[in-house]
Amino acid sequence: MKILVRSLERSVSEAELLALFQAYGKVESCTLVMDADTGKSKGFGFVEMPNPREAIKAIKGLNTLRVHGVGIRVKAAEEQAK
Repeated sequence: MKILVRSLERSVSEAELLALFQAYGKVESCTLVMDADTGKSKGFGFVEMPNPREAIKAIKGLNTLRVHGVGIRVKAAEEQAK
């Protein structure tokens, strides 16, 4: 299941994001979206978890959690129309 993580403080690293989700189960991938010009975080990212049950627990457990003083938003990512 692909998960969208928004409202991330710009200083949050991919490793920190990965650690948050690993507490809930296996993480297939974890990607912060970076600005091409500055190389800095755009404040959101995606996490892929293969087990839907673990993914739902992570979404419920992490949504609104304060990370670096900012409440993050976590939800299932909507599939892109092709």
